[in-house]
Amino acid sequence: MFSDATRRARVATRPLIGRASRATFRHNGGRGGRTAARLCALALAALASVSSPALAKPHRIVSLNQCADELILRLADRDAIASVTWLSQDPREANMAAAAAGLPANDGLAEQALAYKPDLVLVGAFTDPATVALLRRVGAPVVELDVPETLDGVRRQIRAVAAAVGEPARGEALVAELDRRLAAVEALVDASRPPLRAIVLRPGGFTVGPGSLIDEIMRRAGMINLAARLDVGAYPQLPLETLVMLDADVAIVDDEGFAAPALAEQALAHPVLAALSRRITFAPLPSRLWTCPGPALADAARVLAEAGEATRRARAEK
Repeated sequence: MFSDATRRARVATRPLIGRASRATFRHNGGRGGRTAARLCALALAALASVSSPALAKPHRIVSLNQCADELILRLADRDAIASVTWLSQDPREANMAAAAAGLPANDGLAEQALAYKPDLVLVGAFTDPATVALLRRVGAPVVELDVPETLDGVRRQIRAVAAAVGEPARGEALVAELDRRLAAVEALVDASRPPLRAIVLRPGGFTVGPGSLIDEIMRRAGMINLAARLDVGAYPQLPLETLVMLDADVAIVDDEGFAAPALAEQALAHPVLAALSRRITFAPLPSRLWTCPGPALADAARVLAEAGEATRRARAEK
């Protein structure tokens, strides 16, 4: 049975990299015209079904958050998953798109979650607060996840979600898998050599500051985050003039594979960056690898470690 403490549970973390908007749902779900009266009617209709005692191991799990999708797809039985977000079914956005295929998809709305009569609802830090408040008001068992800022935070979140879905052993196995894969990456890095100087360059010219999960993954891959020198916050916008002056060895850029053009992407196609490519290695990395907690973080670390080794070899050959 879920206790009130479980319903209020929060896995204490913070955003990874300024990509939260893609894991956040449109408040209106792109549909419009939903009135407060309709929401209240749906909530009241669902009240009797979701406020009754839930099983210790939930059988109707609904996720309204992309990162929660990934964890329940890795940890829960498939037939216990009632719905995941539509983002989790896009292979450009999600690591578990193949596993999510065929599951009912939602737009992050309370009435969609309640329609499944859930015995567990997973939400995120960027889920509409009104959605979370409504779910709790009708007695739905809600677990809210933020985003870890350290690998220890990732381990805690995996274990917390595993406990919530009634699969603690699977949680421990997933943590062990992450640690094995991280250890394999560290074996690629020669710790006796000075770390490479690196900077993350996101669409719109944003970067990632120190004290973040991204920062820790860069260190695991044998790099130091030059944004730590800037002292301008966790996710600052980086002027191209500053990038030129940083004397980076590696610039980590998005490799999303989106066909549609976007203004935010234009910063990555600036002629200044083309000129810098003569002395800086540009390492493409899909953001999905380090957006959510899980084994894919080790894949991100491996991509960076291999890019670092390629940079060293290229310089040795000159």
